[in-house]
Amino acid sequence: MKRLFVAYYRVSTNKQTDGYGMDAQRHAVKEFVKDKGELLAEYEEVESGANCDREQLAKAIALCRKRKATLLIAKLDRLARNAAFLLNLRDSGCDFLAVDMAGLDRFGVGIMALVAERERELIGERTRQGLAAARRQGVRLGNPNPANALKCALRAISAGADRYCENILPVVRQVQGAGVVTLQGIADVLNVRGFTSPRGSQFTPQTVRNLLARAARAGG
Repeated sequence: MKRLFVAYYRVSTNKQTDGYGMDAQRHAVKEFVKDKGELLAEYEEVESGANCDREQLAKAIALCRKRKATLLIAKLDRLARNAAFLLNLRDSGCDFLAVDMAGLDRFGVGIMALVAERERELIGERTRQGLAAARRQGVRLGNPNPANALKCALRAISAGADRYCENILPVVRQVQGAGVVTLQGIADVLNVRGFTSPRGSQFTPQTVRNLLARAARAGG
């Protein structure tokens, strides 16, 4: 008996620029479903990740319950960076899978939900810290001196990156000490452990390279 799937795609805005817009999500889902079952329907939504009231997602879940299908998404963070929302979905009685984490069980989803919530909080904290740093340096937000404002913002971003590097470097050294020394291997371990890059995305070999280069410049 074929497994039934209902796909749900979401982007934050009509101008999704993170490389995982509607088309990319649709492609990932259809490649996953191939030879695994039947795709009953597709729902898509343009909505903020912080908004838990999603009409199209509700319709997708209702169809899943009616047809005993599995809700399928391309990436776990396409649902929300909100722990309560993900945990409620997990306990809603509707099975779901994320293509990028197809082996994740319900316990793992709970952990990832908390990580996603923390990631969303950190993004807000970094924004507030950047604005506060700019104000301390005498920048009036919206003032007629954009060049000075940009310099102050860049300094704040650089300082934040330095703090991030200092905090995560011991983890990287631990991974290397365990025998994982390739850039890809280090990135994989950090991703599995739930760490995210300073931009809130998954680690890649290049982000690990940049991290190690920054640490080397700082003498770490």
